[in-house]
Amino acid sequence: MENKILTIPKVDKILSLPTMISLLATHPRPTMLTAVRNVLETLRVDSVNGKMREPMNESHLCCLIEAELDNLIAPNLHAVVNGTGVVIHTNLGRSLLAKSACRQMLDVAERYSNLEMDMATGERGERYSHVESLICELTGAEAALVVNNNAAAVLLALSALAGGREVVVSRGELVEIGGSFRIPDVMRLSGAILKEVGTTNRTHLKDYQRAVSENTALLLKVHTSNFSVVGFTAEVSIEQLVTCGRDAGIPVMADVGSGSLLDLTRYGIVGETPLQEYIKAGVDIVTCSGDKMLGGPQAGIILGKMEIITRLRKEQLLRALRIDKLTLAALEATLRFYRDERQAVAEIPTLRMLTVQPDALRAKATLYLRRIRPRIPSSVTLSVVEGHSQVGGGSLPLLELPTFLLVVTVEDRSPEQIDASFRKGKTPVLGRINKGRYLLDLRTLQDADIPAVIEAMNVIS
Repeated sequence: MENKILTIPKVDKILSLPTMISLLATHPRPTMLTAVRNVLETLRVDSVNGKMREPMNESHLCCLIEAELDNLIAPNLHAVVNGTGVVIHTNLGRSLLAKSACRQMLDVAERYSNLEMDMATGERGERYSHVESLICELTGAEAALVVNNNAAAVLLALSALAGGREVVVSRGELVEIGGSFRIPDVMRLSGAILKEVGTTNRTHLKDYQRAVSENTALLLKVHTSNFSVVGFTAEVSIEQLVTCGRDAGIPVMADVGSGSLLDLTRYGIVGETPLQEYIKAGVDIVTCSGDKMLGGPQAGIILGKMEIITRLRKEQLLRALRIDKLTLAALEATLRFYRDERQAVAEIPTLRMLTVQPDALRAKATLYLRRIRPRIPSSVTLSVVEGHSQVGGGSLPLLELPTFLLVVTVEDRSPEQIDASFRKGKTPVLGRINKGRYLLDLRTLQDADIPAVIEAMNVIS
């Protein structure tokens, strides 16, 4: 075993090989050293474990080092193919951005911008002004503010409005969403005091009324996002809560989660109240995400009464939570589409995927089969079946969207093996396994994904 280890060349000798000298001309020496050492360490381990029985030839060794070098210089964050059918997939980056939003981000990234400069006066301006008027125009709110995500929006609002005082919230709305974001924990961090009312499944208006005291700072309603309580239930409507707040002289806050700006019921998407409705109902402050149903970048949008938003602007915590210029650029470009519903549905990828109808998906399946079949081995077979997609992102957890799926079958490969192979490709392809079949959902597959899908099907065979 000792002799086998000694057959592995030393680093200096490897670096003197012609192939390595060529690579050193285009890659940093420290990176090359790391690649060589990583490969040698793997070979040593294989030798000790009896996996390396013959001396390593130079050609094979150089190939291993080149592969490791490619792995080291490849971006850790990169594109993947979403064939899961989950439109707002949190693990895959949630909403895709519209092309114009990407162009706006690039323009702002490549050049200096008027991020905090009022070009009319030549004096310092506010970064939030670039989207505030748009948000107010679209929702009817008096004022608006944007921070880096909705958790930050909730934290800022509670800190500014209820630090050291009580916030009344239904026990059935004390949610935990992905990443262990819990309303009670955020409230504790903000300095606010949680006051639970009602039960897990039933909360009544009288519960809020009885809970109000001199120490009550806020009445809070939280969208239950990623779960639904059904059966023997009762909840207080936002209109009832607003009336309760007005009678007691206490502001009402709604954390609505997804942040839809359109009524999508005519597309079969029921249960997501548009932001405008909360403002019409008289809610004092509303918070939501920018990268869910709205279809923009990650952001926390805060809108409501001028007096409330002004208090938030003065909070020192705001600087730690503020939004950056690239996110602002993407958010502004996304919001502009909402001036015309047809344009928003056509141009914002999230809305386009959510509202696409089954007939269009069936036609898409036919088109993709025509493009893929001639370019894959005979060992890979494809068929189309009906199924359902999900909204994702904690939005409308019970809603199933009718869709069509590609069933991928490979000779001598299980669905689990297909899944593992597809995920390891140069551009990883992610699907789902259901009832012993590997599936790719046409709702979330993009035209630009097809080359990667074809490559994955060729590699596994």
